[in-house]
Amino acid sequence: MKKYLCIIALLGLTNGLFAEGDALNFWNRYSQQRSNHLDTWWTNHFAKDTIKPIAFVYDVDFSAYFDNREYKKPYQRPQTFLNFRLSPEIGVRIYDRVGGKHELIAGVRYTQPLGGDWRNVHLAPTAYYHFQYKGFDVGMGAIPYENRLSVLPDWLMYDSLVYMHPNIQGALMSYQSKHGLVELMCDWRGSQTTYRQEMFRIIANGEYRYKWLVLGGLAHLNHKASFAAPNHEHVMDDINANVFVGCNLSDYTPLDSLAIRAGYIFGWQRDRRVDESVFPQGGVVELYANWWFLGVKNTLYFGDNLQPMRPRSEVLCLGDPFYQSPLYNRTDLFVYLYRSSFVNMYFSWNMHYDLHRLQHQQQLIVRFNLEGMRNKDVYLRGLFDK
Repeated sequence: MKKYLCIIALLGLTNGLFAEGDALNFWNRYSQQRSNHLDTWWTNHFAKDTIKPIAFVYDVDFSAYFDNREYKKPYQRPQTFLNFRLSPEIGVRIYDRVGGKHELIAGVRYTQPLGGDWRNVHLAPTAYYHFQYKGFDVGMGAIPYENRLSVLPDWLMYDSLVYMHPNIQGALMSYQSKHGLVELMCDWRGSQTTYRQEMFRIIANGEYRYKWLVLGGLAHLNHKASFAAPNHEHVMDDINANVFVGCNLSDYTPLDSLAIRAGYIFGWQRDRRVDESVFPQGGVVELYANWWFLGVKNTLYFGDNLQPMRPRSEVLCLGDPFYQSPLYNRTDLFVYLYRSSFVNMYFSWNMHYDLHRLQHQQQLIVRFNLEGMRNKDVYLRGLFDK
């Protein structure tokens, strides 16, 4: 500031020595020199390692869902959800010299149960660093689950968790090419305090694709530890391994999509307090078909109770409780009411059979994503991969 005051005073003094135009020319020359100096400083500190300057980025994701569950015991109970979730994000984006994309994103996931008030609001902060380069993706922080390349199966991710646990709290890394994909995520679900248990889950999954053939697998660890002292609770683990083979016949039929998959699940649940382990296993067969605005998705599971220790701890088993049944079949009949690159709205009638009875579920779900307007060649993926 003192420098500019001195310059102004000098200009005032020079009015008596120079003509008015000369004083103005002197000021213009000084301003140009200052501008050149700022440009040089910017280039030396930021632009020399980037393709273009820092860009401001933003996105808005909105989901609203009606979920009516006409369930009965022993595995479920009747419930109805009518909520919406608003997820605004802002951030910055930089490209480096070799083409890598760096983003720093911050936002919030605001979930409001309709019919409730502010006391029922659920807020989940979103803040993460994202790097992308030639098929590689790395994210660290609180990352939306929508950033995953593949959707987790029902036996690992219950519908209710999709609604109320929208972020991966930890890390998400992936690689994707025309031949398939690999993903690794760590979701740190609980930071240890006197009132909160330490909990985290690690999931690694991958797929290999060759023409119509699909081969893949998944490994999962869910770890539930204790509270901080003086409170204490025993440690438990839920471990799963899944291998599968399938075929994608979408390019060989008049349907828009047709895929079949069969796999084997091996589990290991243990309670370290009593040194007890259980090893459930079973088979799963999946079918997905879609033509125009109509679709069907069917999942058949047969084998052991996949959640034998769920009665001891519900936070240990994060999959659908129906997988406690030795035979379980779920059939989703759905219709797209509207589908584009930035809107996905569908109605789904889901039928669940668990050896005891046939039960029903109705879902009306809409998702809007502002970023989808930039890529108009791909349909927006809705909740539950529909």
